[in-house]
Amino acid sequence: MQEQLWKSIVLVRDKSPLVQSITNYVVMNSTANALLAVGASPIMAHAHEEMKDMVSIVGALVINMGTLDDYWVKSMHLAIAQANALHIPWVLDPVGAGATPYRNEVLEGLLQLRPTIIRGNASEILALASKHTTPTKGVDSTHRSTEAVDAALTLNQHFGSVVCISGATDIIVNKDSMVKLSNGHPMMARVTGMGCTATALTGAFVAVHPGDPMKATVAAMALMGVAGELAVRRSTGPGSLQVNFLDSLYTIRETEFAERLKVSA
Repeated sequence: MQEQLWKSIVLVRDKSPLVQSITNYVVMNSTANALLAVGASPIMAHAHEEMKDMVSIVGALVINMGTLDDYWVKSMHLAIAQANALHIPWVLDPVGAGATPYRNEVLEGLLQLRPTIIRGNASEILALASKHTTPTKGVDSTHRSTEAVDAALTLNQHFGSVVCISGATDIIVNKDSMVKLSNGHPMMARVTGMGCTATALTGAFVAVHPGDPMKATVAAMALMGVAGELAVRRSTGPGSLQVNFLDSLYTIRETEFAERLKVSA
């Protein structure tokens, strides 16, 4: 599996896919830089008037719920409608799912549009799969990823989405397949937007693997975790980790990836 995952990393570098993100104010800069570091090209657009035209030229669409308002929700629906019409894959990041009734209502509407991939922490995945509100600690998880496997399978069965549960162990599920990745470092949780970055990278990988969202998700999360580990080795704290993480995404070599990857299927 390691060789196939590395080929996906090289494919993103070679193809430089265009990825549109309707994302939150907090992470626009960091996710755009991460996409550039892996070789993709980011677009951060949300104007209603250009949604149809913009989505028509991208390889994938990323929808991030972080800083919601009604204008952006309409942008999301316009973008998703065009992506679905053109069979362009799209990734949903349900940031803060379960935190408020408004957020839950918006998310339920987006789920009905059948995202290609859903990536969130365990609390967010549990909230998405439940008709009642699961207590959530802002955008941080109060559950381990292993606790959300049944919820991820429920989402997969109902909406056909590949579901990624982020945590100390990242778990990716699709139908009868499950892959676990045990890379990363606790310090990554001290940098805002790391989860959002994982979702953005997933968008880049599904842009080059539109017919295999499971492979795309596993490759993106594997790169995220291994690059994080490499970055922590050179960092003294969260501030330096942000810079070193981007450098690791850009400079990572196949030998480093192979030596550190911890994957089981």
